[in-house]
Amino acid sequence: MAATLPRDAYRPFLWVRRGVPLAGFGAAVVAAAADPARLGWWLLAAAACLAVAWPTFQRRQSYLRHRVAIMRWDGLWTKAFRPLARWMGKEDEWILSFVAWNNFRVREVFESRRASKPLVLLPHCIQMAKCAAPILTSMDKCHQCGLCPVGDVLEATLEKVWDARITNRSHKAYREAREFRPDLIVAVSCTDRLLKGLTKLPEVPAYAIPLHLPHGMCVDTEFSVPHLVAAMDTLVEPKAGTNIQPLHGSVTA
Repeated sequence: MAATLPRDAYRPFLWVRRGVPLAGFGAAVVAAAADPARLGWWLLAAAACLAVAWPTFQRRQSYLRHRVAIMRWDGLWTKAFRPLARWMGKEDEWILSFVAWNNFRVREVFESRRASKPLVLLPHCIQMAKCAAPILTSMDKCHQCGLCPVGDVLEATLEKVWDARITNRSHKAYREAREFRPDLIVAVSCTDRLLKGLTKLPEVPAYAIPLHLPHGMCVDTEFSVPHLVAAMDTLVEPKAGTNIQPLHGSVTA
């Protein structure tokens, strides 16, 4: 049975990102009717509110063409409402809602036209902290003991011929992506780094998978490998042969 992607829980972000400017549009129209003396100003305000909401209606190829500007706008909205979400105790949920909205629109693009040159980006913290396997030098150095997700990812990489990278710094991941020039990134990271990555590398469509942090930040983190497999199976054109290209780099900062 083919793996299926989980539903994207993007409604909270969309309610704010689309709902606030549309509410502003409605208020401006009502004000224009009630204050004819300033009709021109109110209509201008209504047009501005519609312009702010318009990117949320762009889908598929239109979204892909304008993705850089759209991601910058969406990122600004996410950051603007982040302090309120933190005050409400919903900071992670707010960021993940933004990530889900991004994933929903990326899915729409690649479910109909699959990616031909994807790149999987993984954080080093999915490796057990006490493990000495030098996976940053080469992922196939993994001992495949089954105690962390790296072995499962390596097995899937070999079987399905993925280009996968494990990095220990965000700037290295960005550099890898820019040098590789993929048409799709499938990235695994914590919520804060997902927000940073989506807004700092908007030119490349990215499907983002959040980490689970049972032991705190950057220590023995976990994620759903079936989710990763489902994303690659759904969004990427299958390949044949062997094509592992592990990252060669230092484990130091």
